Amino acid sequence: MSRIGKKPVEIPAGVTVTLDKNTVTVKGPKGELTRSFNSDMEIKIEENVLTVSRPSDVKEHRALHGTTRAVIANMVEGVSKGFERGLELIGVGYRAQKQGSKLVLNVGYSHTVEIEPESGLEIEVPVNTKVIVKGTDKERVGALAANIRGVRPPEPYKGKGIRYEGEFVRRKEGKTGK
Repeated sequence: MSRIGKKPVEIPAGVTVTLDKNTVTVKGPKGELTRSFNSDMEIKIEENVLTVSRPSDVKEHRALHGTTRAVIANMVEGVSKGFERGLELIGVGYRAQKQGSKLVLNVGYSHTVEIEPESGLEIEVPVNTKVIVKGTDKERVGALAANIRGVRPPEPYKGKGIRYEGEFVRRKEGKTGK
């Protein structure tokens, strides 16, 4: 049995979860998220506790069981607390700044790179070498952070590039001279 799938999802105060067949809508102080799940999964809400159960031990049902529960738990956490992902710019002259809602990156190219966040996502630049992506949907926050990191991923020789906060980049030794 899936250990994650068996855990019930606690619904905090101020968050409402509505179920229409297998479409879950979660409303909270930070926003609203809606998602459809596989019709085989049985989702039940009883007294501020949401549970997910599976009909059989078929491999597909076992795979969906924990995933469904985890996605619903992330939706509940997202509308109540929100998610954020931090990025660091490391390199001489590498900097970020906000122009309106756009993020403008100077990361060693001959041109600046502009990134426009989707609706529901927010980008903050507290220092010119740090970027924070915030939002309610964990998947979209991670995808935008990955797109920003993909502009200039960290390289192993000097460690320059855009990396996640706390990410360790294994360094390589350069060429050896004669």
